[in-house]
Amino acid sequence: MSKKKHLTKRQKMRKRRKRILITELVVLLLLSGFLFAWLKLGLINFEKMGEIATNDLDAETEEMLQGYTTIALFGVDNRSNGEYESGNSDSIMIAAINNDTKEVKIVSVYRDTALDIDGDRTIRKANYAYNHGGAEEAIAMLNRNLDLDIQDYVAVDFNALVEAVDAVGGVEITLTSEEIEIMNDKGYINEVASVTGHEDEVPSSLKAGTQTVNGVVATAYCRIRYTSGGDFARAERQRTVVSQLVEKAQSASLTELNDLIEAIFPNISTSLSMTQLIGLASGMKDYTLADTTGFPFALCTGTLSSKTGSLDIPCTLESNVKSLYAYLYGEENYEPSAVVQDISDYIEKQSGFTEEDAVDYGYGTEQTSDGTSEE
Repeated sequence: MSKKKHLTKRQKMRKRRKRILITELVVLLLLSGFLFAWLKLGLINFEKMGEIATNDLDAETEEMLQGYTTIALFGVDNRSNGEYESGNSDSIMIAAINNDTKEVKIVSVYRDTALDIDGDRTIRKANYAYNHGGAEEAIAMLNRNLDLDIQDYVAVDFNALVEAVDAVGGVEITLTSEEIEIMNDKGYINEVASVTGHEDEVPSSLKAGTQTVNGVVATAYCRIRYTSGGDFARAERQRTVVSQLVEKAQSASLTELNDLIEAIFPNISTSLSMTQLIGLASGMKDYTLADTTGFPFALCTGTLSSKTGSLDIPCTLESNVKSLYAYLYGEENYEPSAVVQDISDYIEKQSGFTEEDAVDYGYGTEQTSDGTSEE
């Protein structure tokens, strides 16, 4: 047997000091990481909100929803960077994160969707709510009409999207000649560049085809609606850009992530707390964007009065909410609340459109009322 080596008093002191130094180094790194996150997150515009009202959901539904983190995402078109209190929410998305599998599904709510804006049967376009009451009113509208329990949001403006796309080195999209012509004729590219201060990023020319574009062009692309498919196609373009950003962010290096954070955090408004954001960010690499689609699944276009203009009318709201639960949460047998049923009946009575009147416009995932997909 080998004899146990005895350390001298000086050797013991050196070993102890080494352990202390290593411990201090680890603590220092942890504190530095926390300080880094604190400084970065400090760039965000944090907005506190009270509890947003929800419909009377049964206990089983409430328990099921607790397994998901559901957040409202708003793209605000207010022509003024950093102002999130009002403005048309030309992009309205619902992100549902499965807390166990980390799968994320995103639904675009078409901005022209006919919904009850104030709980008093005032049927207007969905983007009306944000413009008249900010994020809190817009979330309340989504909860009321869709039987959701959303308490948090993230809002971005033109500048946030431009900076985000540039930070990841651009996104790859397929442009048609018609889209290029509209972006030029409607002045989308020049307006986005002017509003965001990126005049030097306006391309001299664009050619049809698949290509990597910068933030100015990507943002202008997200605004196109004067093509076949109108707002349905625009929502699909927005989801294409978001999907590209998520994919690039997940494969980015620490340096690239730092650039992305510094670029977009000053251009974000959110009700999420710093603790919630750190929790979401820490698991970013584990998330997968499983699917995206548009809402309503079954609809037709029409008008209810001279005040509303052309609307995307759910055929019907009740059946579409059933499909939404099947899509976001895998709940195939959901029965909408009495509030949703009442709103659905009111829209059906005012419009005269039933499930049989739905038109397939060719965008998003067509689903039956029980949530199963149709080709």
